[in-house]
Amino acid sequence: MTKTLEFRTVREEAPGARWKSLFDFHWPAYEQWYLSEGERERPGYLACFNALRRHMPELVDTYRTLCDLAGGGDLSARLLSLYRPPAYITGCSQAVLTRPGATVLARNYDYPPELCEGTILYSRWNGRRVIAMSDCLWGVLDGMNENGLAVSLAFGGRKAVGDGFGAPIILRYVLETCDDVPQAARVLARVPTHMAYNITVADRAGRYVTAMIAPDRPASIRRVPVATNHQKKIEWYAHALASETLIRERQLSILVDDEATSEARFVAAFSSPPLFRHDYGRGLGTVYTAVYRPDQGRAMFHWPGLDLDLSFEDFPEERITVRYGARGLYTG
Repeated sequence: MTKTLEFRTVREEAPGARWKSLFDFHWPAYEQWYLSEGERERPGYLACFNALRRHMPELVDTYRTLCDLAGGGDLSARLLSLYRPPAYITGCSQAVLTRPGATVLARNYDYPPELCEGTILYSRWNGRRVIAMSDCLWGVLDGMNENGLAVSLAFGGRKAVGDGFGAPIILRYVLETCDDVPQAARVLARVPTHMAYNITVADRAGRYVTAMIAPDRPASIRRVPVATNHQKKIEWYAHALASETLIRERQLSILVDDEATSEARFVAAFSSPPLFRHDYGRGLGTVYTAVYRPDQGRAMFHWPGLDLDLSFEDFPEERITVRYGARGLYTG
């Protein structure tokens, strides 16, 4: 069975008509997801607002603007806070390659294609420019800001769910408020998450860390350039086996530890097994590859036969259709 996803680049510095159009298009699906466990399982508006104001106060003005654009409804405002949302699970592989004068953060996003927004958003909401793959309407799956900080998330391979925020809004917060890896590390150690995630950050100075965050224990922030779908050790064996997390971690570790690995070889590896996965039937196939060069302010998105090369100075608005099936994926 073939699944089709349209990717689009959207440029809008301040939230406005373009963001509202995206909200109107995606809201029916997000409303269904948000209520999938029953409305009583979701926190009330005041709990959502107070949590955002306490932990990420710099986002409050943008949050209020987006809530107004969304129509001012109670349910949409609760969802947009991304405080204690329903649980969700991804795959993903991500790694940082540092070479003299160059830093590259690359990742594969493994997820059901029909659940991916497919929006690459250029914004300037809080005085700094951000290019990011959008999720949950204003969250971030991976992205970069104009100060040369790049971020990416992967599921942490644990079943724990608790009191905190969805990872996409945490990544948005990092990009909107942090200039470098040390600042990002402090944020990731402080802001609570509702699930286990591995968040890799890199900056234009060649610094990098992976933050292993979870709702039931303190964040572990380590100078590790590679992350897949487990934290230190395997805790969810069925998911680890299905996602091949150890195999992918080993492949990435070999690449980044080999001094002979060039940037081209490193990026090309994400287009081949075991990093590139065709398991779309179980929701673990690769939806896209993202490559960030924070020292150059460039973001590249890749599918077989097609590269979309973007920067803060050159960000055209366009649309790309990608089809996913048992035999792989192709653009058209």
